[in-house]
Amino acid sequence: MAKSLYETLGVSETASAEEIKKAYRKLARQYHPDINKEESAQDKFKEINAAYEVLSDSQKKAQYDQYGDQMFGGQNFHDFARAQGTGMDLDEILRQMFGGGGGFGGRSGGGGFGGFGMPNLDIQARVTIPFMVSIIGGKQNISVNNQTFDIKIPEGIKSGETLRVRGKGKSFQGQVGDLLLEVEVASSVEYERKENDLYKTFDVGLKEALFGGKIAIETPEKEVSLKVPQNTKNGQKFRLKGKGVVDRKTALKGDLYLVANIALPDVETLDKGLRELMEAKL
Repeated sequence: MAKSLYETLGVSETASAEEIKKAYRKLARQYHPDINKEESAQDKFKEINAAYEVLSDSQKKAQYDQYGDQMFGGQNFHDFARAQGTGMDLDEILRQMFGGGGGFGGRSGGGGFGGFGMPNLDIQARVTIPFMVSIIGGKQNISVNNQTFDIKIPEGIKSGETLRVRGKGKSFQGQVGDLLLEVEVASSVEYERKENDLYKTFDVGLKEALFGGKIAIETPEKEVSLKVPQNTKNGQKFRLKGKGVVDRKTALKGDLYLVANIALPDVETLDKGLRELMEAKL
């Protein structure tokens, strides 16, 4: 006798209550609409929760174990759920099949997973982090849900990415959810980020621009001595390979581009003889 509710949760028909619960939690997190944005995830999520509501209730489970998929007209549960349409109310349909009042959301107070199973214990929040912390990583102190604690910021994170902090969500019946933090990176007056490359403008004195020289420049990692060639032009770029931002997927680093800004002196501050000579020769 086919019993596809077990297949929906990916467990055997002899699975224990603990194994069923463990499989359900894993799938519920995987297909939760707040995390999985695929179009099919919402329906899959409903199927998972509906299957768990039957298999986690001893009376409903015994009834299903007796009749199996005959209760769905001989269809497996996936096909049965799809046949109900996108506006399906599996809560009501299965309640009528298996009987009992109060619906399948009774144990969770009707909240959380759209009326199915345990409530959503995750908390969503936003956090703004300093630009340099997003580049080199570090710790950030935050206050959420009446808790104050430090979180680890990975280097290379971008605005719009989400950090999951385990065990900092809401609690329910001994279970604790996670904190989902949407990151906003503060702007910088010193750097501009383009994908994994950084751009920084630095001043070049007239002497160094004309005759060349070395200029000390602070980078995210350390201070470097940049050799500026003679006849350096305003806006000229100098590339420091591998000194940009780490790519969190590939672990490769972008580049740092130093953009020259020729800082012209105030004519009135120049030596009179030099000023007259320049005025005559330039």
